[in-house]
Amino acid sequence: MRTPKISLFVFITVMSFVVTSATAQEPQHVSSKAKPPSQYTVQAQQEQRKILPLADKRDFEEAKRGFIAAPSYRKIMNEKGDVAWDIDNWKFLLSGTDYDSIHPSLQRQATLNMGYGLFEVMPGIYQVRGFDLANISFIKGKTGWIVIDPLTTKETAGAALKFVNEKLGARPVVAVIISHSHADHFGGVRGVVDANALAAGKVQIIAPKGFIYESISENLFGGNAMTRRKTYTYGDLLPTGPYGQVDASIGKGVASGDVGILPPTKVIDQPIEEMTIDGVRMVFQNTPGTEAPAEMNTWFPDLKAFWAAENMVAGLHNILTLRGAPVRDALAWSKYINEALYRFGDQADVMFASHSWPRWGKERIQEVMRGERDMYANLNNQVMHLANSGVTINQIQNVYEPPKSLQQLWYARGYHGSYEHNSRAVIQRYFGYWDLNPATLVPLSPEDSAPLYVEMMGGSEKIIPKGRELFAQGKYRYAMEILNKLVYAEPENRAAKDLLADTYEQLGYQSESPSLRNSYLAGAKELRDGVVPVKAAKAGSPDFVRGTSTELFLNYLAIQMDSRKAEGMKFKINLVTPDNGEEFVIEMSNATLTTIPGFQAKDADLTLTIDRRELDDVMIGTATLAEKIASGKAKMVGNPAVLGQLASTMVKFDNWFEVLPGTKAKAPEPQKKELFLDDEDEASIALMPEG
Repeated sequence: MRTPKISLFVFITVMSFVVTSATAQEPQHVSSKAKPPSQYTVQAQQEQRKILPLADKRDFEEAKRGFIAAPSYRKIMNEKGDVAWDIDNWKFLLSGTDYDSIHPSLQRQATLNMGYGLFEVMPGIYQVRGFDLANISFIKGKTGWIVIDPLTTKETAGAALKFVNEKLGARPVVAVIISHSHADHFGGVRGVVDANALAAGKVQIIAPKGFIYESISENLFGGNAMTRRKTYTYGDLLPTGPYGQVDASIGKGVASGDVGILPPTKVIDQPIEEMTIDGVRMVFQNTPGTEAPAEMNTWFPDLKAFWAAENMVAGLHNILTLRGAPVRDALAWSKYINEALYRFGDQADVMFASHSWPRWGKERIQEVMRGERDMYANLNNQVMHLANSGVTINQIQNVYEPPKSLQQLWYARGYHGSYEHNSRAVIQRYFGYWDLNPATLVPLSPEDSAPLYVEMMGGSEKIIPKGRELFAQGKYRYAMEILNKLVYAEPENRAAKDLLADTYEQLGYQSESPSLRNSYLAGAKELRDGVVPVKAAKAGSPDFVRGTSTELFLNYLAIQMDSRKAEGMKFKINLVTPDNGEEFVIEMSNATLTTIPGFQAKDADLTLTIDRRELDDVMIGTATLAEKIASGKAKMVGNPAVLGQLASTMVKFDNWFEVLPGTKAKAPEPQKKELFLDDEDEASIALMPEG
């Protein structure tokens, strides 16, 4: 019996962890068509320099405090000799130049994030900064290191551990604490954990409740779209430099390389939970639904040190991350900070975190805790106050502003999360997208409505001169409004796309938030140059395949299926994985694929029995289903043709789908996605940093 050629979900390719950047030499423009800052942008930056609290230098003092040493190298290489990380991509920020192409507040933040090397937080607690997007921390136990948040990649985490051992004395890693479910905090775990020591039970891995599920599911279901969205929001498409990517708000960027994940040996599932590891006493504070779905802070009572995870960083974080994720709860976020303030704030001598730099002294720590608590609480409460007064999701970004006292606090500035998009996110969380105007209930798609607008405005002959007039007056958002309509109506109109790109560019230069800046500049680049795929680091990761539950995989399969190809299909498949005691019914009905665990269909068209560990090999691509069947490690009973039917509905997503009109040549229909046997096939799981 011939097994249908179906290839089963080879998703070991990690596509999203890459920061594409120019060689760190002379600053370069994003495109040959790029423009310098206009007179209005220069004036806007000069005005910001007058009103920003630039006299407050405490952040600079804190960022350099405790510095021990920097390595002699500036690049971290992978095993193949490729660059995984290069801090010198951003060395232009150390020139002392005030760039009019960068918002002064953002340039200040970007410069603070240039810390590079080993720092002492306090005796017994150390951090390596500037090796990746996040910080990696080391707690000195009785016999070894307790590592907190081992960065994004094996290469950067391994380099950090090696450097710490060189400077502070070699010690084994006895535990790894993972604060939350974003990959810049766990992806480098293989760089600090010895596999033999782990197998022997000599290393503990501690993570919050829901860590594995949240780490994989958030990134898997929308992985392809998240990867594409990240190319805009993180500036992956841009060269580094004063005209391109300058910062990622909470670090410089994301390292590329080998990304892994290991299941925790200990899950923290209580709101407050205490344990002792290698003589170090810890109190964990679970904070679900804040910066990540699964996240926790840690209090070290004997050291009087508070670890804030990513719940408190040097600036406003995302309520809705623009790369895509469920909306977060600003009110809950503020309440967890408030709990930390009242539970630990009056005892802590130092507060350190997975990004930014530590704060020392009870007064300073409580100031920052209280200010960040109020930042999130005000964002939630005042936005809802305005919403209850009739302000809608399409107006709030132009109405809400934080209190003036918060605007004077550097740690409350809108970096990773802008107040503009976060205020819209709060309304989205409570009310959804609809602004109560019936005209917006089921609107036309922009490509359908734009031609009518353009016709009524007199065509491109009227719109382009008006756009130039608005641009010349520095009214960039107004120019964007009409030019966007024209580009949607006439995607091949070169003059319209170039003028809209010029407009995006000035808005990017003026943006305080790197997320907004990068998105504007990436849009400008693609309007000018078209969609040009960047080389992404592909890190094969069997860890993620093994960490993905069978049910989660089957749920993803239903997303990868194009229901338009499944009209008229009807079948049931029983899947049994004896080694872990799981069984599933996979049913195709009404052009929809559904899965239920814990059941078997009596009238199944096909029953597939295979141990999960054998299925892992097929998913990773080291074996095919046909080989497993031939060797007796898998068994099929029934009609294998239903697998062929299922395979015919699968598509391979385009990693570089068009975002802006007229920026990509027409592509053929999405390719068929094989399910079980084609080991050359690849899908991606978009493992996202931060959020």
